[in-house]
Amino acid sequence: MTSSALARPRCCTPHVLIQLQSCCDLKLLLVTGLFSLSFIMSCRRPEHMAPPEVYYNEEEAKKYSQNSRIIEIQTQMSERAVELLSLPEDQACYLLDVGCGSGLSGDHLSEVGHFWVGVDISTAMLDVALRREVEGDLVLSDMGQGMPFRPGTFDGCVSISALQWLCNADKKTHSPPKRLYRFFSSLYSTLARGARAVFQIYPENSEQLELITAQAMKAGFTGGLVVDYPNSSKAKKFFLCLFAGVSGVLPKGLESEATDRSVSSQAQFTAQRSRFKNMKGKSVKKSKDWIVEKKERRRRQGKGVRADTKYTGRHRRPHF
Repeated sequence: MTSSALARPRCCTPHVLIQLQSCCDLKLLLVTGLFSLSFIMSCRRPEHMAPPEVYYNEEEAKKYSQNSRIIEIQTQMSERAVELLSLPEDQACYLLDVGCGSGLSGDHLSEVGHFWVGVDISTAMLDVALRREVEGDLVLSDMGQGMPFRPGTFDGCVSISALQWLCNADKKTHSPPKRLYRFFSSLYSTLARGARAVFQIYPENSEQLELITAQAMKAGFTGGLVVDYPNSSKAKKFFLCLFAGVSGVLPKGLESEATDRSVSSQAQFTAQRSRFKNMKGKSVKKSKDWIVEKKERRRRQGKGVRADTKYTGRHRRPHF
């Protein structure tokens, strides 16, 4: 795609939509100022402090099960990633969660009725996921070494705040371009044709974005970058949306943060009510029906589950 064919956002358009066909397109957007990297974090980025298997130790892993703010942010980004996957409605899919961590994103996948497998390099994070009794299967693996799954296994892939770790060489034998290509090429093989992969990323600079995009396209993916809240320095989120085998229509980014905040401040309580209203027959979380369905899913997975009794799902009185 030539520079004249780039999708230039209008001033009145609240979202940013960038279709990437080559690395030159991204570089031109950066040079011409259509794409701002004001979100660049300080030098104290996590990936600069230690390798992921060292940085995410037991102390850091506890935050992903106890810190309500972290849990809220991870859940919101997971919901957005699943939305960008554009999965068929009323159909359970088999998904891959790369960098699953403590299983927060997997919880949302299970909540909407999908089955999933999580991959992470941190044993401490996976231990937290096991203690939380997540419904997905967990695999300890370095994504830079490729995905150890059969071709055509998954209907889609999500990844929250993990891909940028491959842009750093934590060992002398590590080559970021080679590790990115090995990851993308193996992921392309494990996805069914026509499936999507959505990565929420925190790129440090334009060079990282160019590196990631180049290796993804080299592996056979098409797609582009979706930017939510492009005019906000804090709420801005970057999602790399990739298509395997069949090129699709790139989704649109979310509207301005101010618009969403004004709506939520007018009637904030309606968000939860409309959420349950639009669940299309699904049980409310933590209700008796929801608990019974969860136990039944775990039985089908071959996991040990206690038998149902008259006390299943009954609300206990608070203890003082």
